[in-house]
Amino acid sequence: MVIQVMVMHRVDIMRDALVALLRMEQMLAEPLLTGSGRRAPACPPGASPQGEVALPLVCVADDDCLEDLSALPAPPGEAPCTKAEAARPGQDSPVLLVLTGPRRPGRLRRAIDVGALGYVDKYGAPGRLVEGIRTVASGERFVDESLAFDFLQAGQTLLTPRELNVLSLAAEGAPVGDIADALHLACGTVRNYLASAIRKVGGRNRLDAIRISRRAGWI
Repeated sequence: MVIQVMVMHRVDIMRDALVALLRMEQMLAEPLLTGSGRRAPACPPGASPQGEVALPLVCVADDDCLEDLSALPAPPGEAPCTKAEAARPGQDSPVLLVLTGPRRPGRLRRAIDVGALGYVDKYGAPGRLVEGIRTVASGERFVDESLAFDFLQAGQTLLTPRELNVLSLAAEGAPVGDIADALHLACGTVRNYLASAIRKVGGRNRLDAIRISRRAGWI
């Protein structure tokens, strides 16, 4: 059985290289243009060049593209896939496999939240991606060995959603007053959230906390 794969990546040359790699592995791979929902012309959905049925459908997405999953094309006559639907195995919705990197538990947490079934180290060997695709296509979970420790850390979120919101706005350069207005909080409450976030991530100050959180992929 031929596995049909859609590839999402913000960098054109990387997306095309992944498509070429998967086609060498006898997979029916197509690039999905990020944010547009348009695929490059190829075979009709569900069919391979040799006429074999190409199922199930797997979506390989770089972790920078998790917010673009609404771009996934829907089967004919159906509504576009939601993020949750994109992760469920089945003939009418793709199974999601995410390319991510080590020591970024925040990115891994986002992939978990959208229901990804596969997690592959983007800095690992190409064969791991191929193995991961075949594993999730069979309905089984795949976690790259190099991501195992980060996978455990991802389940232990250091910051609360409100602390993440406050720190994210601070990372964009917003002063305390603007953050308070945006989140409908008192300025003193915002300062308390910032102080709590700094303490939890082990930062020396606000800028250090932002740096640590960005490196981990939390913001």
